[in-house]
Amino acid sequence: MENINLQEKILSLKEKKKALILAHNYQTCEIQEIADFVGDSLELCRKAQKAEESDLIIFCGVDFMAETASILNPSKKVILPNLRATCPMAAMLPKETLIKAKEKHQDAPIVLYINTSAQAKTQADVICTSANAVKVINSLKAETVLFGPDRNLAWYVSQKIKDKTIIPVPEDGYCHVHRFFGDGSEALEIKKRFPEAEILVHPECEPKFQMKADYVLSTGGIYRRCKRSSSKTFIIGTEINMVERLRREIPGKMFAPAKINALCTGMKKINLRNTYEALLTEEPVVKLSKEVSRKAYTPIKHMMQL
Repeated sequence: MENINLQEKILSLKEKKKALILAHNYQTCEIQEIADFVGDSLELCRKAQKAEESDLIIFCGVDFMAETASILNPSKKVILPNLRATCPMAAMLPKETLIKAKEKHQDAPIVLYINTSAQAKTQADVICTSANAVKVINSLKAETVLFGPDRNLAWYVSQKIKDKTIIPVPEDGYCHVHRFFGDGSEALEIKKRFPEAEILVHPECEPKFQMKADYVLSTGGIYRRCKRSSSKTFIIGTEINMVERLRREIPGKMFAPAKINALCTGMKKINLRNTYEALLTEEPVVKLSKEVSRKAYTPIKHMMQL
């Protein structure tokens, strides 16, 4: 009952303030239900750009996502309901690590996964997402590319582009949620019970799991595959709340998590209570210096041009 009351309060206040609420696929169901848009980090930032009637953005995600929304929307107030909602993988790649890598490989462009801090993005030549990483890196003329922070996404790209050397920075950057799936043996056990099921996994998963999958896709790609496929059963190798969204929005199909305890704890720092308080007080605001925003915007713009 408390959650329902909070949802009603949020929706009423959102309308009054003409605010825009964005929620990542890994947010809990009650947060997704009060959002204007649910999607992956880049989808949400693009939605923010197009929402000209909203000057106030409540970003229900983690730190780097809210930073990216702020970079792309410098004239808008971007609020992250809980500053402790952080991404451990993004924190694995500080700006200083990139500077040192560049000193060793001076001719190699830096391609950064969008899952990086604004400070790290200031050192990049171009940003990518899990959906477009292959396309972005393939567009570069360089034979050697520095890529960070996710090692498994770097491996995935290297399987698609054989004529380039992809150097992971740091050497072992990873998402703890997707590493948790291991080699995918549990997914294969589920497959034995549902042999017609498609196994869909995120490219942040371990290579051994990727090789066992029917499709390796971004969260947006997983959603679209589930919606369009003639298959009725899917085994999903990504965060559990993505599975909940699929169940809610695509009726008539069955979705089984590859592991039931695959939780992003950073995402769960956002809840209805702090979302309501953030909307009420318009705090805490994501604050980036003009210089950092300007430098970080350039590689993001480069990606969008590609």
